[in-house]
Amino acid sequence: MSDLILAIDQGTTGSTAVLIRPDLEIVASANVEFPQHYPQPGWVEHAPEAIWASVSTAVRKALAKVSGGASRVAAIGITNQRETTLVWDRRSGAPLHNAIVWQCRRTRDACAALRDAGHEDLFRSRTGLVLDPYFSGTKIAWILDHVDGSRDRAARDELLAGTIDCWLTWRLTGGDAHVTDVSNASRTLLMDLRTAAWDEELAGLLRVPTSLLPDIRGNAEHYGATSGLDFLPDGIPICGMAGDQQAALFGQACFLPGEAKCTYGTGAFLLMNVGTTPVPSTHGLLTTAAWRLGDTTTFALEGSAFIAGAAVQFLRDNLGFVASAAEIEGLAASVQDSDGVVFVPALTGLGAPHWNPDARGVLWGLTRGSTRAHIARATLEGIAFQNRDILAAMEKDHGDRLRLLRVDGGAAANNLLMQFQADLLDVPLSRPTHLETTAIGAGLLAGLGAGLFASTDDIRANWKEERRFTPAMDDGVRETHLARWQEGLRRV
Repeated sequence: MSDLILAIDQGTTGSTAVLIRPDLEIVASANVEFPQHYPQPGWVEHAPEAIWASVSTAVRKALAKVSGGASRVAAIGITNQRETTLVWDRRSGAPLHNAIVWQCRRTRDACAALRDAGHEDLFRSRTGLVLDPYFSGTKIAWILDHVDGSRDRAARDELLAGTIDCWLTWRLTGGDAHVTDVSNASRTLLMDLRTAAWDEELAGLLRVPTSLLPDIRGNAEHYGATSGLDFLPDGIPICGMAGDQQAALFGQACFLPGEAKCTYGTGAFLLMNVGTTPVPSTHGLLTTAAWRLGDTTTFALEGSAFIAGAAVQFLRDNLGFVASAAEIEGLAASVQDSDGVVFVPALTGLGAPHWNPDARGVLWGLTRGSTRAHIARATLEGIAFQNRDILAAMEKDHGDRLRLLRVDGGAAANNLLMQFQADLLDVPLSRPTHLETTAIGAGLLAGLGAGLFASTDDIRANWKEERRFTPAMDDGVRETHLARWQEGLRRV
């Protein structure tokens, strides 16, 4: 009996396969990490075959944990690290270059040239995005410019391009489906947000031939079926697809305008549902497609902090403060506060609402009495401060105070961080029973696409809260914290 949904969550540091029942209970999961490549300062790449190997291995491991294995999979949902981009050979499937990761800053000069030429307002008005190396369009152009013969091959229609969702679907279907969804397409600088179509004028400015680009589809429909794989049988339908942050918004059942979530992963991403009409930001945020179900598109305001969980990885891998990321909460909790130490984690520039690609990380306020514990606490607080800046901008754009923020992602398990975040925002935080809401969101979309759910009402009824964090910080203490953070920002 086919009674499970397979959700593939292809993330920045690893791939997770999750088997979900229609009542949202997770039956089995497996995660496989893969290497990060930093060929130059500020550059980040992933080997495409390492991504594929991590996905196939994670799926195998998850299926091995359930009786019946792959025969129980009714549908597949895919979610992915957004903006990360690659170009590959249409016939052989061989990538031309490593995937250029969303964190990569190599196209900074290309974005600056477009801004200097006066195109910033055009891109923002059509795409809802800012001209930043974060997004996919300039990454595609960089590959075409720097791999010999690529532009000639593109002109001969020998190449395909896409984000990771697109590439995985192409591989899973044996090269049959070259498709993406509206949420991922809206992160490329190439899609008109209102028409959900590739914009020829923007593509021309970015020098990206639209012939390379996939078909743009909704988020819960039939994209193709598995074919020619050694870890899944032929014929399993792929019925759900969304970028990771939109999938998390969906998985958190934020279906009404004004509902919001923050995902704490490699970065931190705060999204608010704004309904079926896009809300332009005038305070440094992004307007993005959340999802399209049938003929109806839902939009979101988004603030992206590039470094969140990656700051903890930095303490572990670069500075040797802890042996594992899980140790950070205990170390930070061993002191009452950061003793005036401020860490601005601008390790790959600053994202929303500042958008400063040249910013560098700042560790400020050190004294002879500062310890590893103070720096660990300042690191967690730096994650929360970034979200405070984002929420302040979001409330101005939306015109109303947020009443509840749903949280998820690995770092949402950190109780110290969550309480400080609630205190700093002066907003209650709601943590769900399952933190894997990105994968759950992809699974739910696949369930809708496969007809396993009748509507989003079925999904909302199954969402469960595990814990609520209530603000408990005095206003004066909060203002002191924020003043120190602003001083740190001035030093980047």
